[in-house]
Amino acid sequence: MSMKSKMNQKSTKTKYLFEEVIDQTIVDKNRKEPKRKYLGASMLGDKCARKIQYIYTGCEPDEEKKFNARTLRVFQLGHELETSMAGWIRNAGFDIRTMDSNGEQFGFSIAEDEIKGHIDGVICSGPLSVDYPMLWECKSANEKKFRDFKMKGIKANPTYEVQVALYQAYMELTDNPCLFTVINKNTSEIFYELVPFNQNLAQYASDRAVDILRASKQNEMLPRIAQNRDVFECKFCQFADTCWEQG
Repeated sequence: MSMKSKMNQKSTKTKYLFEEVIDQTIVDKNRKEPKRKYLGASMLGDKCARKIQYIYTGCEPDEEKKFNARTLRVFQLGHELETSMAGWIRNAGFDIRTMDSNGEQFGFSIAEDEIKGHIDGVICSGPLSVDYPMLWECKSANEKKFRDFKMKGIKANPTYEVQVALYQAYMELTDNPCLFTVINKNTSEIFYELVPFNQNLAQYASDRAVDILRASKQNEMLPRIAQNRDVFECKFCQFADTCWEQG
């Protein structure tokens, strides 16, 4: 083997060592974080109640379905885009509040802390002649999902729709629409929508939360979303093996 080939081989090996160390650090940090001990409002719109129940009770995801470093980086980039979006709104002259006086994210807690939610922000005033205050929720999406939002609005993702309705209800921000923004991660285009409060949806989600809490405390497993594991939602669920092995 030539000297040049040996150097290239060493360089490639070193590159992969960097990748391995950095990725493993990201994964280890995530797995050390304490699990939620409450029902998060952000999950109550998921189609499968049993999946929500697994998350609430702290069930371990299937080993091969645990978040890898790439997925965790995507999540982190989403948070960073949210911070940027808040800054752009603020720079445009809007009074947007994302943290309370203690530097904590605004949120709510009900049912003896069994149900919680943390909002992205509240817009209290601004240069436009619209009614304030209004809830602000921000998401990011790839090109394909972004096109869906442009065509269908927030209804493109029922989980987000439920999340917004619950936040409006429990933060008592029901009088004015929520400003819902989505950032295209491929092009940086931004989708804006004013989402009015949906009382029926908020009530449905609240009732569902009560059912999940009741069933969990009674060690009762709620029904699956499907009759076999070949449906889309089951194929990609983090708890598929656990769920279907339980019978």
